[in-house]
Amino acid sequence: MAYFIAVDGGTESLRARVYDLSGRCLASEADPYDTTFASGARAEQDPEDWWRALGGSVRRAVAGSGVAPDEIEAIALATTSCTVVALDRDARALRPSIIWMDVRAGEEAADVLATGDPALIVNGAGQGPVSAEWMIPKALWLARHEPDVFDAAHTICEYQDFMTIRLTGRRVASLNNVSIRWHYNTDLGGWPTGLLARLDLDALQDKWPGEVAAPGEVVGELTAMAAEHLGLSRTVKLVQGGADALIGMIGLGVAQPGQLALVTGSSHLQFGVSEKPVNFPGLWGAYPNAVYPDRYIIEGGQTSTGSILQWLGRMMNGTIDLAALNAAAAEIEPGADGLIVQDHFQGNRTPYTDPRSRGALVGLTLAHGPAHVFRAIIEGIGFGTRAILDQMAAAGFRGRAVTVGGGATASDLWLQIHADTSGLPVSVPVSIDSPSVGAAVLAAHGAGRFNTIDEGIAAMVKPGRTIDPRPRETALYDEIYQQYRALYPALKGVRDRKAETGVASLRAGI
Repeated sequence: MAYFIAVDGGTESLRARVYDLSGRCLASEADPYDTTFASGARAEQDPEDWWRALGGSVRRAVAGSGVAPDEIEAIALATTSCTVVALDRDARALRPSIIWMDVRAGEEAADVLATGDPALIVNGAGQGPVSAEWMIPKALWLARHEPDVFDAAHTICEYQDFMTIRLTGRRVASLNNVSIRWHYNTDLGGWPTGLLARLDLDALQDKWPGEVAAPGEVVGELTAMAAEHLGLSRTVKLVQGGADALIGMIGLGVAQPGQLALVTGSSHLQFGVSEKPVNFPGLWGAYPNAVYPDRYIIEGGQTSTGSILQWLGRMMNGTIDLAALNAAAAEIEPGADGLIVQDHFQGNRTPYTDPRSRGALVGLTLAHGPAHVFRAIIEGIGFGTRAILDQMAAAGFRGRAVTVGGGATASDLWLQIHADTSGLPVSVPVSIDSPSVGAAVLAAHGAGRFNTIDEGIAAMVKPGRTIDPRPRETALYDEIYQQYRALYPALKGVRDRKAETGVASLRAGI
């Protein structure tokens, strides 16, 4: 037998799992860490907390698995993306990391888009937006607002790269992360040197890791210090991983052209695999070779999905009973008795790319109860996913089925509504811990146990159940979806007229 460690470095904690060659998880351990929030939409973490969590969770997971430490062959990590770190020559953080959800770099993101550089083709075919979460806006913010830190930094990188340096001593970036969030593009020659020059940010190039490795490539073996920290042999290989959601595609078994992944949680992410580039307004990507060789990834996303149900729970004073609401909502006909929800509670990421759009509940009557609102929220989220799939279709990409991972898989109602609103079969693999399973596949591939990532998927990712769309409900939702699509332009018109009225009032001194 051969054994591997998969690490899922998330927003709230780091989890280490031990897997065998069949994809069976033998043990799982997690250590939490804190996030510091501040005004201006700032969110920071201490990289030393990640390192502490890695050592503790790996040691306990190996001990709990019954596997001898010298039987572990490789380790791979799936981590948060856009979590930017500035390090000195000894790989010590010069300041807390600026994590993915931190959007302080809004002005810098606008300046990046204003360059019009060819590297922006992955941002809605050059039309934008460029997210304030991404690497270059955050690095530009550092250069402008903390120049002493920027100048002193030997390395500016991400969570994944910090761990790579600590584990192997090598400054190697993940092709996955740099392709999806650093504007690195193998079709355009690699690093976005022209974009950096237009921003007077040429110095950043030398601070980025000088090497790039694709997911599944061996970066190196553990240093003596790292082996001691993790309680492992120095012969353990570090295999390149990447961003948690993208590595989760591997764990869901979404690898062939035409397949779609839906990663659910507080937000929804949609990823399609294509054999050719798909660059289109209202979508992100396509990212070449970012997960699989000679394949492209196209991306959509909904900013608020599961978080809307958290909002509903707060509105109900924390008394929300998800099991009871699921059961009651399942008895209600499609359309929730005329109630429609626009799911833009925190703006729209795709296909409208409108951060000023807002959520709405339309059609409320005194006859509606919590179960109606609950069902209408899920339907609105399903319609939002369909709008993204329609945008992908307009770009020439049509998915055949959707494979789902994450929190929504706990609700049969969510899954059935997603199938009915999209008109596509929805599949759920046996393991929904997709980032960890994906990292385990990469570790096994890098250890030489599988010739390709596809072979690893075939051996380690276990198909589960499939939920088919119901013809009657799909037909009903086709009609209601048109009403949902009409909401955005109507509400945008109201918002814009309100803004114009407010400006006119200010000018008139009212």
